[in-house]
Amino acid sequence: MDMDSNSEFIRTIEWDMMDKRKFFPLSMLSSFSIRCCFYPLTLIKTQLQVQFKNNVYSGMFDAGYKIYRAEGPAGLYRGFWISSVQIFSGVFYISTYEGVRHILSNYGANQQTKSLIGGGCASLVGQTIIVPFDVISQHAMVLGMGQGKGAGVNPLGINHNSSRSRFRISMDIAKEIFRRDGFKGYYRGYNASLMAYVPNSAMWWTFYHMYEDKLIEVLPADVSHLLIQSIAGSLGGFTTTIITNPLDIIRARLQVQRLDSMRSAFTELWAEEKLRMFFKGLSARLVQSAVFSFSIILGYETIKRISIDDQYKHLVRW
Repeated sequence: MDMDSNSEFIRTIEWDMMDKRKFFPLSMLSSFSIRCCFYPLTLIKTQLQVQFKNNVYSGMFDAGYKIYRAEGPAGLYRGFWISSVQIFSGVFYISTYEGVRHILSNYGANQQTKSLIGGGCASLVGQTIIVPFDVISQHAMVLGMGQGKGAGVNPLGINHNSSRSRFRISMDIAKEIFRRDGFKGYYRGYNASLMAYVPNSAMWWTFYHMYEDKLIEVLPADVSHLLIQSIAGSLGGFTTTIITNPLDIIRARLQVQRLDSMRSAFTELWAEEKLRMFFKGLSARLVQSAVFSFSIILGYETIKRISIDDQYKHLVRW
C-alpha cells in the first residue's frame, strides 16, 4: 500500500483494494464520455499529420474552423463510432496495467518500475486489440480532406458522398482493406503503433507518478489530491508527447497512406518537412494529450475512489 508517512493517506489505490463490479462499468462510461467530448481533437491531429506540408490547413484552429464550416459538427466526428471501440480495449489496457503492477508489487518493485513495465505491457495488449479499428477510423477521418483543392486523402478510392451513412462508409473501408491486403491489412502500421505507443504509455505512467510525488511535496497539504493527480496526468502527457511525436506521425502515415515500411514513411516525411517533422501536428497533439490526460486521470482516479472497498475509504484523500 503506497501511503504518505506524514498525512497517512493512500497515494495510489491498488488493484486489490477495489470492487471490480463498480470499477469496470464506471470506467467504460467515463472513457466513452471523454472520447465523445474530445474526439474532434483526435480527428484534427490526424488530418494535420497526414497533410502534405501545410497545403490544406495552417494549424489546429484553422483545421477545426474549415472542417466545421464545410461539414458542420458531423465532420468533426468522422470515424467516431469505429474509434469508440477503444472503450473495450481500454478495459483490457487498464486490467493489464493494474494486474502487472499487482504482480510486481509481490516482488517488491518500486513505484517507477511498476509504472514503466505496467504501462508498456498495457499498451502492447491494448494496441493489439485496437489497431484494426484504428486503421479503419483513420481512413474515415481523412476522407474528403481538402476536397476541391486537389489535396484529398483517399488512397482506397472510397465513395464518401455526404448522402451515404457513416456506417456504410466505414464498412466499405473495411471491405476494401480486406480485398487489397487480406487480414494483415487491418494491422498495417502495427509495429509503428507499438514503437509509438508502448514507450509512450510506459513513460506516461512513470512521469505521471513522478509528477504526482513532486507536486505533493511542493504544494500545501490542503490542496486536493485528485486535482494534483489530474495536473500530473497533463504534465506527463505533455512530456511524452514531445518525445514521441515523430513516431506518431510515422504511424499515422503508414496506416492512412498505405506506405510500405517505417523507413519509407520516415524518408518521405523527412523529404517533405526536414526538421519540421518533429513539430508537425505537435500543437494539436499537445492540446489533445493535455486535455485527454487531465480528463482521463480525473475520471480514472475518481472511479477508483468510488470503487474502493469500505475498509480503505477513511484513508482516501479527495
